[in-house]
Amino acid sequence: MSIHSTRLLFAHRPFLLFFGASGFSELAYQIAFVALGWQVYALSGSAFDLGLIGLIQFLPSVIFVFVIGHAADNYPRRTLVQVCQMVEAVTALFLTIGSYQGWLSVMNIFIAVGVLGMAMAFEGPAAAALLPAVVPKGRLTEGTTVGSAIYQIGAISGPAIGGLAFAASPNLPFVLMTLLWAFAAVFNQGIKNQSNEIKSESPSSDSLFAGVAFVKNNPAILGTLSLDLFAVLLGGATTLLPIFAKDILQTGPLGLGVLRSAPALGALLMTAYLSRYPLNKAVGLRMFQSVIIFGAATIVFAFSKVMWLSIFALFLMGAVDMVSVIIRSSLVQLSTPDDMRGRVNAVNFLFINTSNQLGGFESGMTAAIFGTVPAVAIGGVGTILIALIWMRLFPSLKAVDKLE
Repeated sequence: MSIHSTRLLFAHRPFLLFFGASGFSELAYQIAFVALGWQVYALSGSAFDLGLIGLIQFLPSVIFVFVIGHAADNYPRRTLVQVCQMVEAVTALFLTIGSYQGWLSVMNIFIAVGVLGMAMAFEGPAAAALLPAVVPKGRLTEGTTVGSAIYQIGAISGPAIGGLAFAASPNLPFVLMTLLWAFAAVFNQGIKNQSNEIKSESPSSDSLFAGVAFVKNNPAILGTLSLDLFAVLLGGATTLLPIFAKDILQTGPLGLGVLRSAPALGALLMTAYLSRYPLNKAVGLRMFQSVIIFGAATIVFAFSKVMWLSIFALFLMGAVDMVSVIIRSSLVQLSTPDDMRGRVNAVNFLFINTSNQLGGFESGMTAAIFGTVPAVAIGGVGTILIALIWMRLFPSLKAVDKLE
């Protein structure tokens, strides 16, 4: 992506506001789950409780997936995103008050995570569907690339800021979350949806399930979504990072923030590389190769006892995972008509949330049964096996040569 293209994007006011709102929201999210993970483990000392954070986040996505997609296609997307961010800001304020007054318990945190999970489940698909309406005409690919960079910048800086803030004061991360989500809602207020108004549909069964039917009838999309789902589901080492930081690597909240930032740093550098040297040959095969490397790096991380090697393994995991993210995002955005973007993105986000959040629950559960290191190592081996099996199950994905 050229400097000229980047300037055109940021000179376009709706995209600039969208960029700011998305950046603030992602930064708040990343701070939240570093602080909440450390807080829960400090209060309970339980790997299973850490896993429950992921499960509680995940449940709204799977329970309301069809309602979420229908809402994103039949109500003003900017308003929907803004309301979600206001709910997130109020929830963060609840956590701030509870932490300051000393009554914040594991159960209170779980309740707050449930509310945040619900808000984010609606926010994600609506924001993804809003993106094509706020980029200049003909700049969707560049806008998607910058959107990925927003996520990675937040994912890099958020954990480090969260860890540093928690080390300074247990209350500070929650104050920052409140302010950031409030700023995001304010930025969204200025966005004017440039797309044609979408006609409201009654929530019939055909309308609600249209996103599932679309994904099912596109084997390459189904293959990449399900491959990413199982790879991250089994390789969910990041949920257990508080245990690795505190008990294995003997570091504190700041060290946890560094570990949480390492995958995002790898992903950001991969995004920069692919922006200059895009995937233009053997795309499907490259995706399978990246998943196999992801599994191998997960195994290395599991057995590492030194900080630098753990950081490198997480860095590599983030870099190769970005390959599948770009392929998946490009396939979905380029193949979906605008009036179905909400429903298809709801299915897409269900897969993402399943892998990240349900994967966190799976990691916590297996760690409670087998131990932390064996659980992560088993997940890495399983990821490699899934990639090899999917190469046979989805030959159409392996055969994808270019993203067009």
